[in-house]
Amino acid sequence: MKKLVYCLCLFFGTGLLCLTAALLVKSPAPIEETRSILPTESQTRPMDTIVINQKKVEHTSTAETLPYCLVSEDGFLLVFRKDQDDVCLYTHIPITDFPKEEQDRLREGIWFSTMPEIYSYLESYTS
Repeated sequence: MKKLVYCLCLFFGTGLLCLTAALLVKSPAPIEETRSILPTESQTRPMDTIVINQKKVEHTSTAETLPYCLVSEDGFLLVFRKDQDDVCLYTHIPITDFPKEEQDRLREGIWFSTMPEIYSYLESYTS
């Protein structure tokens, strides 16, 4: 019986010692100081790069800067590249799937900068 008590005391003592060691190892380090979320003076932009009078800023037209045009031909949507006359993508999506206002815009042609933007636009109306 004495051996059993000694073994149990040794087992629980060892377990308590291991648990204490594990808690000390896993305890987070104290936070030394909080950092400011505001940018420092060296991280801010110099004043000469800020546009003050935005009326003088020139905007380029969309057809010059956007390379892809989504347009309706023969009742279906096609994608053309700006620099090419051939079709970049046949969608096989009928124009009748779109609201009346969008049908008018698609007949004139809608310009996009990337193909994923076109896919996103089409998905928003066809899903």
